[in-house]
Amino acid sequence: MISGQTGAALAADGPADPPKAAAPAPAQSGPTDDDLMASATNTSSVLTYGMGPKAQRFSPLTTINADNVAKMVPAFASSLGGEKQRGQESQPIVYDGVIYVTGSYSRLFAFDAHTGEKMWEYDARLPDGIMPCCDVVNRGAAIYGDKIIFGTLDAHLVALNRKTGKVIWNKTLADYWAGYSFTAAPMIVKGKVIYGNSGGEFGIIGKVEARDVNTGELLWSRPTVEGNMGMLNGKESTMTGKLNASWPGDMYKNGGGATWLGGTYDPDTNSLFFGTGNPGPWNSNLRPGDNLYTSSLLAIDPDTGEIKWHYQYTPHDGWDFDGVNEFIPFDATINGKPMKLGAQANRNGFFFVLDRTNGKFISATPFVSKVTWATGYDKKGRPIYDPANRPGPPTGEKGNTVFSAPSFLGGKNWMPMAFSQQTGMFYVPSNEWGMDIWNEPITYKKGAAYLGAGFTIKPLYDDHIGVLRAIDPTTGKIKWEYKNKAPLWGGVLTTAGNLVFTGTPEGYLKAFDAKTGKELWKFNTGSGVVGSPVTWEQDGEQYVAVMSGWGGAVPLWGGEVAKAVKEISQGGALWVFKLPKQ
Repeated sequence: MISGQTGAALAADGPADPPKAAAPAPAQSGPTDDDLMASATNTSSVLTYGMGPKAQRFSPLTTINADNVAKMVPAFASSLGGEKQRGQESQPIVYDGVIYVTGSYSRLFAFDAHTGEKMWEYDARLPDGIMPCCDVVNRGAAIYGDKIIFGTLDAHLVALNRKTGKVIWNKTLADYWAGYSFTAAPMIVKGKVIYGNSGGEFGIIGKVEARDVNTGELLWSRPTVEGNMGMLNGKESTMTGKLNASWPGDMYKNGGGATWLGGTYDPDTNSLFFGTGNPGPWNSNLRPGDNLYTSSLLAIDPDTGEIKWHYQYTPHDGWDFDGVNEFIPFDATINGKPMKLGAQANRNGFFFVLDRTNGKFISATPFVSKVTWATGYDKKGRPIYDPANRPGPPTGEKGNTVFSAPSFLGGKNWMPMAFSQQTGMFYVPSNEWGMDIWNEPITYKKGAAYLGAGFTIKPLYDDHIGVLRAIDPTTGKIKWEYKNKAPLWGGVLTTAGNLVFTGTPEGYLKAFDAKTGKELWKFNTGSGVVGSPVTWEQDGEQYVAVMSGWGGAVPLWGGEVAKAVKEISQGGALWVFKLPKQ
């Protein structure tokens, strides 16, 4: 075993310089741009977050299927070790006999894909002053050539040698003292590492950026809030939007819009799709206007960082309905017309379908049982608000309290859905909860929470919170649903074997019939499953892997819901399954 960088936490009196990178090693063969673009059909590896640039999370493998999945057994489990057992939201990357997973507290591990033996580990040397909003999670890495690349909670992007775990380059992305952090899996398009940022509750400015994969040098930067300037090749390029078009005064300078979940890429239109987070502060009475481009979807040119088009899911958001959830490209026929489309299940409770070539609104249908803030969307794609459901301005220390559904944790939060090319359905992990919410006075202070709101989350039903739903995107109709006692907080995988996999906080990885929703198999991993499962073929056998380790935003922000799941054990392990040999 080769140990990567380790170290005690730094003093909290300011950021320290990162350790010097090792001299670049001779280039090693590994995944190329072409390999990444073809990764959705590469069944021997898992090369990208989302199992393909479009992140449909669909595998054409059929060895494990609805007829035999009940026989699936563990192949091995690999512990992340130590005391850093917080939320494990990572998706594994699998290549050349190695499984790469990120862990809580900005760690990256390489495990032997045949035995589960740890090959190396890299521990980021985090300072004391990090300010993660929603647990110390990391959702995954990107692989390219001889490199494995991931982000850290102190807003660094680190490229490691995928065989040794040694640092190739380490770049500071932003000032963690101002609340910036990094939790998403980066993506690689045309030799560029593309990523977003985290920290939306601290009055930061959301950005999408691109760096050279070999050197880490910044190529372009695109802010997501109107009035802020973009960068291209080291120089100012264009302003995002138009100054003060939808923001009052200087509020755009701390407008939020974090791109904390990362993006997807559509080779058909050469477009990056990044969702943006809530505006800052939450108190919407302080910032009249649509507050572009927060709670929105941006289509971005990967070559220049210019915005091609946008669609705003929740104009003038007053409920923390981040629009960051993955926008998944797919093709379908609507009203007899074949179309290039994309879908998103939004925090605000609506399932959206857009024309991905131009952002034209196609439909928005509720995918949860209760939506109070709006009654629907008009033909132009604007929400029809219920004005009585918007929290009012504070009178003294507190404004009027309203009960709103979904809660700010969303009809669906970060946990990625999947699209089956076999059934034509999306499989959406959703939650049934609402919140009491009220506004409070707030002023911006660097590094401090920038909310201006108070809240209490409440479950809508006694017998369940989580619901896995199969949705027909051409109609918005729900074909089947599976109800779970605790909230669902893990990603979904679907396969051509007529299977859907997802995990539960109770510790189970479960498999369902993709057509009917019948539960076919389950296995308890010993801790809550909030990671995203993957599958691949190795030595003639099909494998399924998932991270286990309870955590994330629910136990930190969940109010009454958090009390219901407080007995769930934390953990940190990679579990790998297969069929027994005949």
